[in-house]
Amino acid sequence: MKIMASCFSFSTTFIVLLAIFSSIPLSSSTAFIVLHGVSMFCQDVGSIYYTLTISGMLRVKGSCVEVGNGLISSWMMGMNDQVADACRKITRMGELKGGYHMVSLSQGNMVGRGVIENCDGPPVKSFISVGGPNAGHSSTIPCGKFPWCGLMGHYYGMGVYNPMAQKHFGPAGYIKIPTDMKGYLAQSKFLPYINNEIQDAQSAERKRRFSSLTMLVLILFRADTIILPQISSHFGYYPNGDFSRAVPVQQTDLYQKDTFGFKTLDKAGKVKFFSCPGQHLVITPPEIRMYIIPYMK
Repeated sequence: MKIMASCFSFSTTFIVLLAIFSSIPLSSSTAFIVLHGVSMFCQDVGSIYYTLTISGMLRVKGSCVEVGNGLISSWMMGMNDQVADACRKITRMGELKGGYHMVSLSQGNMVGRGVIENCDGPPVKSFISVGGPNAGHSSTIPCGKFPWCGLMGHYYGMGVYNPMAQKHFGPAGYIKIPTDMKGYLAQSKFLPYINNEIQDAQSAERKRRFSSLTMLVLILFRADTIILPQISSHFGYYPNGDFSRAVPVQQTDLYQKDTFGFKTLDKAGKVKFFSCPGQHLVITPPEIRMYIIPYMK
């Protein structure tokens, strides 16, 4: 699953204008962070676009939190290590002490969920999920021409749930093959835990933290060819053992059993489902103003 800066056609002039716009006096409202996706880092055009656009519209300080060293770490650091790294950095940010909003881009959603559920840092208020593989990703095939694609295929061929892939390959942590649930539950080291599909001593606390969000905003891109199935951005997925038809989140076992608190949030009216017409992560300023800004005030 690649997120390339080339997805964004914004000119350098536009970025400069955004920087000027975002330099107006900030309000005292809640600060926010942006968590970048795979193939991204905090100084790429996509991360800058989201951070500065939202900051300018809200007149609130926004910060991109780089996981590891950015691009390489997004691929070659396991998901649990990515969450631990993000947690350490977030905990040291004084402006977040009283709580903050989180905007997560693609794979950054998995880091974000890990932070919400496992990090003892400041509380997350609104979780804005942008094009995330939230319920999992069913394949490693659609990674385009990005150089790491061959490595993904190699790991997939030898078993995406093998310990080396799980420890040293970020996307392996949330790949969920519906026809290999036995392997997924036995060997995947990340997604089954934050989903509470595997119960442990921290399960109740993870559910409590996730269901304590003030708002969960889920943005799906209708022309997205990166997230498979597309409805994963809305937490929908394939039923166990069935690759033929993805179902909405309300029809999944995770929702019906309320394993990690999604149903609790939904029944409380704290979940918003939105769709944008663009490709993966390509969102316009009017769409940001419509689908993101109202839920970060």
